[in-house]
Amino acid sequence: MYQVGITGNMGSGKSLVCSLFSLTGRVPIYDADSEAKVMMQDDPEIKRQILDLFGSHAYTPGGTLNRKYIGDIAFGDPDKLAALNAIVHPASIARYERWLVRQTAPFTIKEAALLIEATKWQTLDAIIVVTAPEEVRLQRVIMRDTHRSPEQINQIFANQMPEAEKVAKATFVINNDGKTALLPQVLAIYTAIKQAALVKVHINTA
Repeated sequence: MYQVGITGNMGSGKSLVCSLFSLTGRVPIYDADSEAKVMMQDDPEIKRQILDLFGSHAYTPGGTLNRKYIGDIAFGDPDKLAALNAIVHPASIARYERWLVRQTAPFTIKEAALLIEATKWQTLDAIIVVTAPEEVRLQRVIMRDTHRSPEQINQIFANQMPEAEKVAKATFVINNDGKTALLPQVLAIYTAIKQAALVKVHINTA
């Protein structure tokens, strides 16, 4: 299986890019961030560790994950953020691997905000980084996350790996500055990845 990762900093538009890949080639896509939220909500051991780390307010009285409360603390405290990632990432990787073995398409896509920051990104065959100027990303997130102030969003930005470091590790880069057409970029990368995936299958079965 040829494995592709898609990442980008907050507001870059990686989910939009994934949706274009899905429409273009019916590519199986694993949304690591959404799956992590499911585990944080439903996995008893992960819930216990999160409660130990953030206290009883990490979940509402009804048992729902208090994402805003956790986010406000984690993005203001690098140690708490690192501890949260240490809880979620190993379980997230295992969940992805279980998903992967069920797929039959020539290639798959794993979408994750912390794809490169995670320890197993090197096992992927290709990395796509979605980029956009910081001011563009800020305006997108302000419009999307109305519960966050610009100051809170900038704090999150400050905790993310600089975009240039992600681009340096990328196999492909997609420019989503709001001016450059996305679909031609996605189509070109889709074609290149499909060809590479077929070559890998041929080598593995030869």
